[in-house]
Amino acid sequence: MTEEQLQKKLQHYYHIIKNQQTDPVTLYLQGLVSTGRRSIKSLLKTAVAIINFEGELEQMPWNIIEYQHLATIRNALQEQGKSANTINLTLAGLKGVMKACFNLGIINGDQLMRLNDIKRVRGKRLPSGRSLSKQEIKKLYRVCTHDKSVTGKRDYAIIAVMLATGIRRSEVIAIDIDAYNTRTGKLNIQSGKGNKQRTAYLNTESRKIVKQWLNSRGKQEGYLFNTTTKTGRIQSRQLASHTIYEIIKKRAEQAKIEPCKPHDLRRTFVTQLLEAGVDINTTRQLVGHTDIQTTARYDLRDEKIQKKAMKLLE
Repeated sequence: MTEEQLQKKLQHYYHIIKNQQTDPVTLYLQGLVSTGRRSIKSLLKTAVAIINFEGELEQMPWNIIEYQHLATIRNALQEQGKSANTINLTLAGLKGVMKACFNLGIINGDQLMRLNDIKRVRGKRLPSGRSLSKQEIKKLYRVCTHDKSVTGKRDYAIIAVMLATGIRRSEVIAIDIDAYNTRTGKLNIQSGKGNKQRTAYLNTESRKIVKQWLNSRGKQEGYLFNTTTKTGRIQSRQLASHTIYEIIKKRAEQAKIEPCKPHDLRRTFVTQLLEAGVDINTTRQLVGHTDIQTTARYDLRDEKIQKKAMKLLE
């Protein structure tokens, strides 16, 4: 590309963006679930730094990105020893931004087609996260029961619901109190990934734990789980996604178990269902996955079997 062609492309980009309500990066990120935007944006920043772009992503002239730029980014990430999953996620993010460029009329179909020709990196990665043992779950529950504050009751209920249904933390914070039937244990999950809706049912034990929280919370309208103050006052505000992360981290430390994340409770739910003999397609439906291969990645039974085998050797 000559200097003159580059200048024309830059002028074309900024002319279009000036008359648009949004830029391609913002448009693309708005289409993702809120919990995934930060990580994807971080990957995008790493990627454009490889091709020597400095500054805000929203200000980058994306229409100058060509096939060779994505190839350079992919090769550089491979040389840095990044996992196949990280590289493919980065490429998917870049292609997502470029598709937004196409939809905004910033690039043409031929350019988008060439960019989409960049192949994914092949590679098998080890399952991420872990599945909690029954003993670890008991310890988690125990530290919550020892905390007699309203915060303790709330955290206990949150952990119980996540383990009983496998719902994501973004779904936990979005549950409205009217979406839960205290009599049947039916839970309507209205804010699933991709705006999908599904139904889950709490078991008897989890319903008792949630009831203890509701006795403190009351039946007023609002979110099922609310923020609480240090003095024990329950507020009407919605919990933040990172608060769920901190709750799980804090309670795991108090229980003196291996560190775990909110998504590990989801992996535990899937693994326990499969261990109980539930078929993988039913498990997929219960956990809210579209692709059965995604559910298969949550199956951590092999890891447990390997640990048991090593204990036998001891």
